[in-house]
Amino acid sequence: MKPRKSARTPQDQLFRVRLVDIANEDHELVRLSKVIDWESLDAAVASQFSAAGAPALPSRLVLGLMYLKHLHKLSDEAVLYRFVESPYYQYFCGCEFFEHTVPFHPTSLIKWRKRIGEAGCEELLAATIDAALKLKVIQPSSLKRVVVDSTVQEKNITHPTDSKLYEKGRRQLVVIARRHNIVLRQTYDKLCRNIVPKIGRYAHARQFKRMRRDLKKLKGCTGRVYRDLNRQVEAKGIQLSEKERDILSLVGRLLKQELRSKNKIYSLHEPLVDCISKGKAHKRYEFGCKVSIATTAKEAFIVGARSYNGAPYDGHTLEDQLNQVFALTNTQPDSCYVDRGYRGHGVETTRVVIAGQRRGLTRLDKRLLKRRNSVEPVIGHLKAEGKLDRCFLKGTQGDALNALLSACGQNLRRLLRWLYFAPKKVLDIFLAEIIRRLSVVVSGQSFEYPHPLGI
Repeated sequence: MKPRKSARTPQDQLFRVRLVDIANEDHELVRLSKVIDWESLDAAVASQFSAAGAPALPSRLVLGLMYLKHLHKLSDEAVLYRFVESPYYQYFCGCEFFEHTVPFHPTSLIKWRKRIGEAGCEELLAATIDAALKLKVIQPSSLKRVVVDSTVQEKNITHPTDSKLYEKGRRQLVVIARRHNIVLRQTYDKLCRNIVPKIGRYAHARQFKRMRRDLKKLKGCTGRVYRDLNRQVEAKGIQLSEKERDILSLVGRLLKQELRSKNKIYSLHEPLVDCISKGKAHKRYEFGCKVSIATTAKEAFIVGARSYNGAPYDGHTLEDQLNQVFALTNTQPDSCYVDRGYRGHGVETTRVVIAGQRRGLTRLDKRLLKRRNSVEPVIGHLKAEGKLDRCFLKGTQGDALNALLSACGQNLRRLLRWLYFAPKKVLDIFLAEIIRRLSVVVSGQSFEYPHPLGI
C-alpha cells in the first residue's frame, strides 16, 4: 500500500517531549528540512506503491534517513542508531515527538531503495537542486554552463586472481552438490587447501613456473567437480534453483576464459564488474563501473550523476549525461566543458568545449575553461566524505543508486555548510560596520565609505 502520512497531534502527551521544544530553530538541519519539498517527493515515491496491502512507512521518514546516511557516510544500521540519539535527525525526518526506539528494521531501507529505483533517487537529487535554488546557493543562470567528468566507482570485491576465483567456484559447486545429496567422485578439499596458499607464495617469490603449474592443477580440480556435478544433475533430473543455475554457468564461463578474453568474470558474486584503467600511477586497474558527474561551472554544485556498465568511452556517455541534467533541472545546458577524453562525443544540442581547444572560444569560454578542473575536488569529496569510493549495493542497479545518493549527500553537505556560515557572515559584516561607524563618530570624522551591503 502507499506510504502513510505522518500524523500531527495537536494535543501534548504526558511522557513525551515535542521536538520543537528541544531543537534549536537556527540549526542547519532544521532550516534545511523546511526548504526541501517533501510533498513532491512523497507524490513521486507514491507512484511506486500499489493501493492494496498494509500501508508503507512514511516516505519522509525513510527518504530523510537516506539523505542523512549519505550526508554523514553511515551504514543502514548506524544511521538508525544515530536517529535515536539525535533530535535533529528526528526533526529532519518529520517526527513530532522525540523517539526512544528505532522506527524500523534496517532491511527496510534496502527494500525502499529497490522499490523507488533509479527514478526515485533522481527525484531525491532534483530536490537538493531545487533547495539550492531556493537558498540562492546557485543561480538559475549557472545551470546553463556545466562541467562533466568521469570517475570509477569501485565495487566491494577483492582484487581478482585466478586462484581465488577457481577455489571459490569449486567450493560453491561442492555446496550445491551436498544440498541436493549428490555424491561427487572427489571434492578436492584437502588438495586445494594446500595448493592455494602455495600459488600466492610462488607469485611473491617470482617463481612463475611453479605458480603456473599449481594454478593449472587447481583449474583442473575445479573443472572435474564442475563436469561431475553437471553429469549427475542431468542424469538424475534434479531441478536447480535460479541462483544455483547462475553459479554453474558462471563457473563454466570462468573455466573457458583466457587472458585476452572479453567480458571476463572478476567476481562470482558480482559478475558484471568491469576492469577499468584510468591511467593512474598508484592504481593501474580499478574494478567497478564508470560514473559520470556533472556540476555547475561556477559553483561546482552537482546537477547530474549516472553510472555506466561495460566501461564505455567517455565521449559516448556525454549526450546521456546532458539529458539527465535537463531532466533534473528542466534546463538545457548551453555550454559544457570537458577534458580531452570526450573528443568525438557527437553532441549537437549543447555546445561542447574541450580542454586544449583554441578555435572558436569566447572570452567567457576561456575563463570558464579554467574552471573545468573544479569537478576534480568534487569527485574527491564524493569518495572521501561520501560513499562513492566503494559500492556495497548489489548489481548494476546498486551502482546507479549509490552514485545518485552519493551526489545527494555531497549537495546536502554544501547546503548545510552554506546555512551554517551564511548568517554568521552577514552578522560579522553588520558588527564590523557598527564598530567602524562608532569609531568614526568618536574621532569626529564624516562617513566616507558606503555600507558593504548597500544600506
